Amino acid sequence: MVDDDRPAREEDVHELALAMPHVTIERLHGDNPVYQVGRKSFVFFRNPRPDAVDPETGERYRDVIVFWVPSEADKLALVQDEHSPFFTTPHFDGHLSVLLRASRVGELSRRELAEVVQDAWLCRASPRRAADWLAAHPAG
Repeated sequence: MVDDDRPAREEDVHELALAMPHVTIERLHGDNPVYQVGRKSFVFFRNPRPDAVDPETGERYRDVIVFWVPSEADKLALVQDEHSPFFTTPHFDGHLSVLLRASRVGELSRRELAEVVQDAWLCRASPRRAADWLAAHPAG
Protein backbone atom coordinates (compact mmCIF):
# COMPACT_ATOMS: atom_id res chain seq x y z
CA MET A 1 0.00 0.00 0.00
CA VAL A 2 1.28 3.45 -0.91
CA ASP A 3 1.41 6.19 1.72
CA ASP A 4 -0.06 9.12 -0.21
CA ASP A 5 0.72 11.57 2.59
CA ARG A 6 4.47 10.98 2.50
CA PRO A 7 6.76 13.39 0.65
CA ALA A 8 6.76 12.72 -3.08
CA ARG A 9 9.87 11.43 -4.83
CA GLU A 10 11.07 11.73 -8.39
CA GLU A 11 10.23 8.05 -8.96
CA ASP A 12 6.62 8.88 -8.12
CA VAL A 13 6.41 11.15 -11.16
CA HIS A 14 7.26 8.18 -13.38
CA GLU A 15 4.97 5.76 -11.52
CA LEU A 16 2.02 8.13 -11.49
CA ALA A 17 2.37 9.05 -15.17
CA LEU A 18 2.62 5.39 -16.18
CA ALA A 19 -0.41 4.54 -14.03
CA MET A 20 -2.65 6.63 -16.27
CA PRO A 21 -4.30 4.77 -19.17
CA HIS A 22 -3.07 4.80 -22.77
CA VAL A 23 0.31 6.30 -21.83
CA THR A 24 3.34 5.96 -24.06
CA ILE A 25 6.88 7.13 -23.41
CA GLU A 26 8.94 8.97 -25.99
CA ARG A 27 12.58 9.89 -25.64
CA LEU A 28 12.95 12.76 -28.07
CA HIS A 29 16.16 14.38 -26.81
CA GLY A 30 18.54 12.13 -24.93
CA ASP A 31 17.29 9.90 -22.17
CA ASN A 32 14.69 12.23 -20.68
CA PRO A 33 11.23 10.62 -20.82
CA VAL A 34 8.23 12.34 -22.36
CA TYR A 35 4.93 10.87 -21.14
CA GLN A 36 2.19 11.10 -23.74
CA VAL A 37 -1.46 10.22 -24.15
CA GLY A 38 -2.79 10.10 -27.70
CA ARG A 39 0.57 11.45 -28.94
CA LYS A 40 0.19 14.55 -26.74
CA SER A 41 2.76 15.19 -24.02
CA PHE A 42 1.42 15.71 -20.51
CA VAL A 43 4.57 15.32 -18.37
CA PHE A 44 8.16 15.49 -19.50
CA PHE A 45 11.63 15.78 -18.09
CA ARG A 46 13.23 18.75 -19.77
CA ASN A 47 16.80 19.05 -20.99
CA PRO A 48 18.82 21.90 -19.44
CA ARG A 49 17.84 25.15 -21.13
CA PRO A 50 19.07 28.74 -20.80
CA ASP A 51 15.71 29.98 -19.49
CA ALA A 52 15.81 27.90 -16.27
CA VAL A 53 18.99 28.67 -14.37
CA ASP A 54 20.24 28.90 -10.81
CA PRO A 55 20.04 32.62 -9.96
CA GLU A 56 23.25 32.44 -7.90
CA THR A 57 25.50 30.47 -10.24
CA GLY A 58 23.86 30.93 -13.63
CA GLU A 59 24.07 27.17 -14.19
CA ARG A 60 21.22 25.57 -16.08
CA TYR A 61 18.87 23.44 -14.01
CA ARG A 62 19.30 19.82 -15.01
CA ASP A 63 16.20 18.50 -13.25
CA VAL A 64 13.20 20.42 -14.60
CA ILE A 65 9.92 18.55 -15.05
CA VAL A 66 7.10 20.06 -17.12
CA PHE A 67 3.43 19.38 -16.29
CA TRP A 68 0.51 20.51 -18.44
CA VAL A 69 -2.28 22.31 -16.59
CA PRO A 70 -5.94 22.76 -17.54
CA SER A 71 -5.98 26.56 -17.66
CA GLU A 72 -4.05 29.77 -17.18
CA ALA A 73 -5.88 30.19 -13.85
CA ASP A 74 -4.58 26.79 -12.70
CA LYS A 75 -1.09 27.74 -13.81
CA LEU A 76 -1.19 31.04 -11.93
CA ALA A 77 -2.57 29.37 -8.80
CA LEU A 78 0.42 27.02 -8.75
CA VAL A 79 3.19 29.45 -9.64
CA GLN A 80 1.97 32.43 -7.61
CA ASP A 81 1.52 30.48 -4.38
CA GLU A 82 4.60 31.38 -2.32
CA HIS A 83 4.52 27.94 -0.67
CA SER A 84 4.45 26.09 -3.98
CA PRO A 85 7.59 24.63 -5.57
CA PHE A 86 6.15 25.18 -9.06
CA PHE A 87 7.50 27.93 -11.28
CA THR A 88 7.52 29.13 -14.85
CA THR A 89 9.84 31.08 -17.13
CA PRO A 90 9.20 33.64 -19.88
CA HIS A 91 9.74 30.80 -22.40
CA PHE A 92 6.48 29.29 -21.11
CA ASP A 93 4.41 32.49 -21.23
CA GLY A 94 1.10 31.60 -22.87
CA HIS A 95 1.81 27.87 -22.50
CA LEU A 96 -0.48 25.88 -20.24
CA SER A 97 2.23 24.23 -18.20
CA VAL A 98 4.18 24.61 -14.99
CA LEU A 99 7.73 23.63 -14.12
CA LEU A 100 9.02 21.76 -11.08
CA ARG A 101 12.58 20.89 -10.20
CA ALA A 102 12.97 17.23 -9.29
CA SER A 103 15.06 18.36 -6.33
CA ARG A 104 11.94 20.07 -4.92
CA VAL A 105 9.36 17.36 -5.63
CA GLY A 106 9.55 16.32 -1.95
CA GLU A 107 7.87 19.59 -1.02
CA LEU A 108 4.69 17.96 -2.32
CA SER A 109 2.96 14.95 -0.85
CA ARG A 110 2.53 11.97 -3.13
CA ARG A 111 -1.20 12.75 -3.12
CA GLU A 112 -0.58 16.34 -4.29
CA LEU A 113 1.77 15.12 -7.00
CA ALA A 114 -0.80 12.54 -8.11
CA GLU A 115 -3.38 15.30 -8.54
CA VAL A 116 -1.00 17.35 -10.69
CA VAL A 117 -0.13 14.33 -12.88
CA GLN A 118 -3.79 13.32 -13.21
CA ASP A 119 -4.81 16.87 -14.13
CA ALA A 120 -2.01 16.98 -16.70
CA TRP A 121 -3.23 13.73 -18.24
CA LEU A 122 -6.87 14.84 -18.18
CA CYS A 123 -6.20 18.08 -20.03
CA ARG A 124 -4.26 16.29 -22.78
CA ALA A 125 -6.33 13.11 -23.19
CA SER A 126 -9.19 12.92 -25.67
CA PRO A 127 -12.59 13.93 -24.29
CA ARG A 128 -13.75 10.31 -24.37
CA ARG A 129 -10.69 8.98 -22.53
CA ALA A 130 -10.95 11.76 -19.96
CA ALA A 131 -14.67 11.08 -19.43
CA ASP A 132 -14.04 7.34 -19.07
CA TRP A 133 -11.28 7.93 -16.52
CA LEU A 134 -13.36 10.41 -14.53
CA ALA A 135 -16.32 8.00 -14.49
CA ALA A 136 -14.06 5.26 -13.11
CA HIS A 137 -12.48 7.61 -10.53
CA PRO A 138 -15.25 9.69 -8.94
CA ALA A 139 -14.03 12.46 -6.65
CA GLY A 140 -14.56 11.94 -3.04
